[in-house]
Amino acid sequence: MSIRIKDLRFKLRYQLAKNKLLSSVYSFIKIKFIAYSSINALFNSNKSKLQRLVKLKKGGKNVLLATSMGSELVAWRLESILSIALMQRDHNVEFAINDGILPACQDCTYEKYKNDIESIKQNNKFIHKCKHSFIESSKAFQNIGINVNAFSSGINEDDLSKIEEIYNNTPVDQISGFKLNTIAIGEHAMAGALRFFAKATLDDEPIAEIILKSYFKAALITAFSFRNILKKRKIDVVVLHHGIYVPQGIICSVAKQMGVRVVAWNIAYRKNRFIFSHDDTYHHTLINEPISKWDSINWSEEKNDRLLAYLQSRWFGDDDWINFNQENPNPKNIKVYDDLGLDKDKPCIAMLTNVLWDAQLHYPANAFENMLEWIYSTINYFIEKSDIQLVIRVHPAEETGRIKSRQRVANEIQKKFPNLPSNIKVIEPKDNISSYDVVKVSNCTLIFGTKMGVELSASGKPVIVAGEAWIRGKGLTMDASTKIDYIEKLQQLPLKNQLSENQKNKAKLYAYHFFFRRMIPTIAVKQKSGWPPYDIALKSIDELMPGKDQGLDIICSGITNGTDFIYDESDQ
Repeated sequence: MSIRIKDLRFKLRYQLAKNKLLSSVYSFIKIKFIAYSSINALFNSNKSKLQRLVKLKKGGKNVLLATSMGSELVAWRLESILSIALMQRDHNVEFAINDGILPACQDCTYEKYKNDIESIKQNNKFIHKCKHSFIESSKAFQNIGINVNAFSSGINEDDLSKIEEIYNNTPVDQISGFKLNTIAIGEHAMAGALRFFAKATLDDEPIAEIILKSYFKAALITAFSFRNILKKRKIDVVVLHHGIYVPQGIICSVAKQMGVRVVAWNIAYRKNRFIFSHDDTYHHTLINEPISKWDSINWSEEKNDRLLAYLQSRWFGDDDWINFNQENPNPKNIKVYDDLGLDKDKPCIAMLTNVLWDAQLHYPANAFENMLEWIYSTINYFIEKSDIQLVIRVHPAEETGRIKSRQRVANEIQKKFPNLPSNIKVIEPKDNISSYDVVKVSNCTLIFGTKMGVELSASGKPVIVAGEAWIRGKGLTMDASTKIDYIEKLQQLPLKNQLSENQKNKAKLYAYHFFFRRMIPTIAVKQKSGWPPYDIALKSIDELMPGKDQGLDIICSGITNGTDFIYDESDQ
């Protein structure tokens, strides 16, 4: 028997070496298997306990965990934990998973399909390969008796006919604005296509129309499927990762339209922590969060020290599991004025960009239609202001993010302004000078949507906000509402004063709330290298019982009772 196994292994390796396609498929499946191994291990080692738990009659809420993409590895570990924790708290749990019926989803990226571009163009068809992930992700739940709603179970022949009719009768140039019963189907489809190409526009992409139409059909299928699933199943609350793009953004909209509560979540910046929000993606809820949630925090020296220590750590990313700096920058070795050839007698203004394509359609950009327009307008202003220097720090995530940007800010600036004056400098993603180095020597910082506004305000640095940033509307920044308003604020530069002590103290309250209270820890996970950045840290499901983990208690209460997703470390 052992000889046969060895022979088979040898033959497999031989075939893999000969066949590059087979090899890549094998590697892909192997990665997925490893990714799900910790989930399977947890469920298998506690199988009898879990089977009994599933069968128990429960009087609590009916929760649908609807991230839906089996390939969304960052979600399945936490949602597997949540499924057990919610059942232990007397709630019923179901899952919803795309079983391969969607022609596109958030998991699709240009990088994964770049070798298929020519065949996609020739066949005029995009084939999304995700069925294996449905099998893997649903296996553990089905083995213990948890109901798994496949997307295809919510679609009938009549639905498919309607979807095809809409799909065939909607011109490509009308897709982005298409709505189905007020649900912004087209907006999510366009955002998905932009994410696929990692660009802010679909210009110059030979398969742009094919990809956009694939996301359009996927969005339609999701909307029809989930309307039917929610009609059929008695669901009190839908929980899903991210809450934007296809399919999660569509699911979120359908649930809200049908009066079903929604909870969206994402991994936080700090290690072993997560952000949860009611009714919408955290991208929106953190912008619109009432000031009353944080402005009366009982401040203390302990909180102050904890916040300042954490803000300092962000220079290096030591306490975060999301860090876009390629290497730990050493601010002591950086001399911004000297390294950039700046005039030491002239004030410096920092400008921090975002990744051009990232969720851009999901925000009502306040002063400008998009970030590029903001960048161009700002440069045009400073071209005429030779007495003030502008340093543009391009976001390092263009290079170091999970999806590398295929449309770079520096390239767009170069095309628009081939000969920038000496008072305007551009720092590219790979450059050693970090955002922190730049803002440290700057009189004021200009931002569009970066979270760094939270950090800067807490450090006493003035910030002008031109787009949708989480610091906006908190009374801590100069928020521009129109192009004219933005230019009028630029005309005040350089500012004579930094933030007052009162403003700085208020900014610290919000920063503490943002980084320490809204980012909820749980001992159920542990950091690891690679993606996803965490693994399950449990040996027994008993560790998930009420009272064992305060962070998990807060999360479960928020999901089932609608309480605030707010955690205070000072209580520990």
